[in-house]
Amino acid sequence: MTHNLLQGKRGIIFGALNEESIAWKVAVKAVEEGASITLSNTPMALRMGQLDELSKQLNAPIVAADATNVEDLEKVFEESVKLLGGKIDFVLHSIGMSPNVRKHRTYDDLDYSYLQKTLDISAISFHKMLQVAKKQDAIAEYGSVVALTYVASQRTFFGYNDMADAKSMLESIARSFGYIYGREKNVRINTISQSPTPTTAGKGIKDMDNLMDFANKMSPLGNADAEECANYCVMMFSDFTRKVTMQNLFHDGGFSSMGMSLRAMNQYAKDLTPYEDENGKVIYG
Repeated sequence: MTHNLLQGKRGIIFGALNEESIAWKVAVKAVEEGASITLSNTPMALRMGQLDELSKQLNAPIVAADATNVEDLEKVFEESVKLLGGKIDFVLHSIGMSPNVRKHRTYDDLDYSYLQKTLDISAISFHKMLQVAKKQDAIAEYGSVVALTYVASQRTFFGYNDMADAKSMLESIARSFGYIYGREKNVRINTISQSPTPTTAGKGIKDMDNLMDFANKMSPLGNADAEECANYCVMMFSDFTRKVTMQNLFHDGGFSSMGMSLRAMNQYAKDLTPYEDENGKVIYG
């Protein structure tokens, strides 16, 4: 069911790779809600992924770019404004990669050249994107920029490695740039802290299946999936959130507010009997 939340709006979606990608689902949902968009990813990702398929499905042009390269980003915003016929109303930054994770380097044995790449790709690219857009005045008044993050920016999670540092920087950039862009151009900038999600990048995290199971047991509403995240992103792009900015918004079924849940505790106890009343009903109080 659609609600025309983005009717007439123009957007750029960075980071879609295949149907597992949150960015892919955001692109589909945005177009369903009435937007016209362009898609962007690196030339290598275009060769490895299925972005051509999405482009045809949505009638959305692709502007290839390395998001760590300022000149490439300048081209993305310039061409998108021309192709879509006006200033951009929303942007999604769904970009993240750690060579240390891929190479199985532990956090106490990082390759620092890899760390620099992690930060540049996963966080500094966001600053470059915003700086380019602002200098070009490419984003319309009350436009919305969203970047995807994870709660490991604020808490330690086994195996998340230097991506946690990158996500911390990403969230800081959203706040720092959000003040300037909001005050000068009424552009809002937020991050969405999503549940662990089995995207191509997410699957690279050590013991991802166990992490997802634990998060699901901890969360009162269970894990939010990629489709649900796409819905949330669309809401953040819409005019219903015109005064929301500089926020890190948790979209995780309540995980970020939990200390211990009964289901997680039962992972160790293996028995719910102590928590049942005389009728066998579980008492959650």
